[in-house]
Amino acid sequence: MTDQTPPEEFGPEEQDELLAAEYVLGTLPAEDRRLARDRAEVDGVFAGRVRAWEIRLGTMNDAYEDMSPPDLMPQIEAHLFGKPAEAAPAPRSRWFSWGLRGGAFATVMIAAIVFFVVTLSPPAPAPVILQADLAAEDVDLRFAARWDGSAGLLEVTRAVGTDAPQGQDYELWVIDDTGVPRSLGLLRDPVTQLQTVLTSGLTLAISLEPEGGSPEETPTGPVLAAAPLDEA
Repeated sequence: MTDQTPPEEFGPEEQDELLAAEYVLGTLPAEDRRLARDRAEVDGVFAGRVRAWEIRLGTMNDAYEDMSPPDLMPQIEAHLFGKPAEAAPAPRSRWFSWGLRGGAFATVMIAAIVFFVVTLSPPAPAPVILQADLAAEDVDLRFAARWDGSAGLLEVTRAVGTDAPQGQDYELWVIDDTGVPRSLGLLRDPVTQLQTVLTSGLTLAISLEPEGGSPEETPTGPVLAAAPLDEA
């Protein structure tokens, strides 16, 4: 059995889909129903959602026969006045007569709406994962970089090699198609996590800088390794 997303965690489109369904079913409070009706008159997209739910639920309505509510008025008047009275013909109701149905049935239908919204909503896109392997040519040093697009988190692991020499730091840079490096931070630990936004095709580079990082906006020390970010 799979978990279903709570309605409060739906995005704007799913919230509108649920609102339109509840409007058609007649389960909204009076003020919310008025606002939904007014919106449907000026919002063509929302009006389309309402119409779609009318069609979708209308086919379900055809499966139910007409039902008449119990006529209790003669019994009430007989109890109050001691004689029966002619009661006006009771209106016939159908499946959408929510005032004559129990709250449990309404709850079941709301659950069905949530199921429809979750089922019909497009699946969330898979998170983007980018990676790069930065290996130095002249020294025994290699870093593995992995960026998780869902969290915007770049993790750089020193797979081979030791800390930077005394009085120096490894610094990580990102280079776009302009060719201008931008510092992402220092790599002092075996594993470094950095919050940033990256895209496929960018280049990561590592330079050896004075302790505390480059005094300039670009690398001042030797660039030890560089590699493009590719999708995993």
